[in-house]
Amino acid sequence: MALSPLHWRRYTAEFLGTATLTFAILGSIQQQTATPFVAALVLLLAVYILGPVSGAHINPAVTVGLWSIKKIKTPEALAYIASQLVGAVTAQFLFQYLVGGLPVVTVTAGWGIAFAEALGAFFFLLGIMAVVTNKVHRAASGLVVGCSLLLGILLASLMSNGLLNPAVAIGIRSLSFSYLIGPFIGAVCAVFLYQWMVKE
Repeated sequence: MALSPLHWRRYTAEFLGTATLTFAILGSIQQQTATPFVAALVLLLAVYILGPVSGAHINPAVTVGLWSIKKIKTPEALAYIASQLVGAVTAQFLFQYLVGGLPVVTVTAGWGIAFAEALGAFFFLLGIMAVVTNKVHRAASGLVVGCSLLLGILLASLMSNGLLNPAVAIGIRSLSFSYLIGPFIGAVCAVFLYQWMVKE
C-alpha cells in the first residue's frame, strides 16, 4: 500500500527532529556546553515547529509509550521509530564529516543506570501526557515538554549520561542495554500511570 503525502510528511518531521536533536547534543558535548539545556531547547522548538506535523515524538521511547496506550497504531509507530533511528545515524555521520570526528562519550552499563534512564523518562513522559491529554493549554505545550525533558535529564544525569532517548544514544555512541532499555520502561510506566490518574 502506497503511503500518502501526509505519512511522508510525518516521517520526514520525525527524521528531521531526531537528526537536529542528535546533532545539537553532539555539538554541546564537543563544546562542553550545558547539554541538558540544549536538548530541552531543541525539543521545545520542535514541539512548536514539528508538533503540528507529527506530534514531535523524536524519541523511540515516546513513540512506544504512546503506542502502548493506543495513541498511535503499530505500523505508524514502527515507521516513526525507523525515521528517528535513521535521523540519529544521519546526524552522527554528518557531524563526523563536518567536524572531523565525534566527541568521546563515556559509556557504562548497569541496572542503576537503566533505573536512572527509566526515572528520567518517567518524568519526561508525564509532561508529554499532560499535553497529549489536553491538560495543558496548546500555547504552553512546547514549554511543558521542554521543561519535562530538562527535569528528566537532570534527575537521570545524577547516575547516567541522562539521554532518555535510545535513538540519540545510538547517534552519540552511548550504547549499552541501560540506555536502550531504561527509557522504554520509564515511558510505558508513566503513560499508564498518568492515564489512570486523569481517567474520569
